[in-house]
Amino acid sequence: MKSKEKSNLPAMLRKARRAGKIYLDYASGSFPNPNAIHELGKEEKRKLEDARTRIARVLGAHSDEIIFTSGATESNNLAILGAPRGHLVTTNIEHASVLESCKQTKKVTYVEVEKNGIVDSKKIRKAFKPNTVLVSVMYANNEIGTIQPIREIAKEIRHFRKRSNLKNSKRSDLGTFPYFHTDATQAVNYLPIKVEKLGVDLMSFNSAKIYGPKGIGALYKKRNVRITPLMWGGNQERGLRPGTENVEGAVALARALEQVEKIKDKEVKRLTKLRDYFLNKLEHSHILKNVGILVNGDWENRLPNNLNISIPKIPSDLLVIELSARGIMASAKSACKSGEETPSHVIAALRGKAADEGSLRFSLGRETSKKDIDRTVKALDEIFKKLEKWYN
Repeated sequence: MKSKEKSNLPAMLRKARRAGKIYLDYASGSFPNPNAIHELGKEEKRKLEDARTRIARVLGAHSDEIIFTSGATESNNLAILGAPRGHLVTTNIEHASVLESCKQTKKVTYVEVEKNGIVDSKKIRKAFKPNTVLVSVMYANNEIGTIQPIREIAKEIRHFRKRSNLKNSKRSDLGTFPYFHTDATQAVNYLPIKVEKLGVDLMSFNSAKIYGPKGIGALYKKRNVRITPLMWGGNQERGLRPGTENVEGAVALARALEQVEKIKDKEVKRLTKLRDYFLNKLEHSHILKNVGILVNGDWENRLPNNLNISIPKIPSDLLVIELSARGIMASAKSACKSGEETPSHVIAALRGKAADEGSLRFSLGRETSKKDIDRTVKALDEIFKKLEKWYN
């Protein structure tokens, strides 16, 4: 969430320049192929592998477990469609790239989250079948910010594997399935991401969500996990992702990830206070009190930068447009689904038919201040005065 007013424009520019500077500072100045055997190619290869090592260090992984992709959407597709054939388990509020990938396999169980937007790990366990090969549950939701019990789900998976060992002592893949994949795209900025502690086998994330350039992401793939490529034409990225590697993007991703880890604790505390201040301002606004506001998703187990609300009777798309006209950027649903007329599947999972009223998502960031919050609440007051006919 950010305003375009003059007083705030320099902050926006600083944010954009910082992300771009990471990319430019680490660009080589020329574009040799990192797989070439000449000296320039070897130098590019060294940069690529250094970036891979730095990312692995942050995740507590091995460098050969980091696969570079074009972003989290590709990483999710590779993890899900590249997994061995069999039954999949996921939730009903995953990102579109997960849901659509799962749909292609035709053998999926969708576990419904609770009304607070958090899935019960026991229900995930109950969905397992003898042929379950993959469980995919996002670390934190992109719309409502709810944090899923990843460690608890990992524990259920480990117990299931052990029981499978006892029942099927002659199988060669004992203790292997199901693999556990998590889309950590929204979580990287604010939550612990050491893969061993999380208990995941596959983890997707990208650069754009952590103030790095667009078009670069990665998939963590544990060494003993077997997946097949989705594309063909080269042996890059250990045969899983053909094509000339985006070296500059990989280096920028590594730098952005390291920066996130340095400021994470401080930023989590700052944004949590700011988010709580935002909700308090909304709840005590005289005009907004008359309209009524519903918070979507659990308030405790949610990302510190996320506030998702529903406002009865007023179309959320209209609010997005009115806020945008005042230089404030909010969203009604995931950007990937913003062109669709149907309600958000995430809000529908929480509120059923009431989801038709829509929702409004505010995402706070490194440049967001109390002044931005105050300006936003004031703007909403103005908008509701203008739209009184909708709720009277």
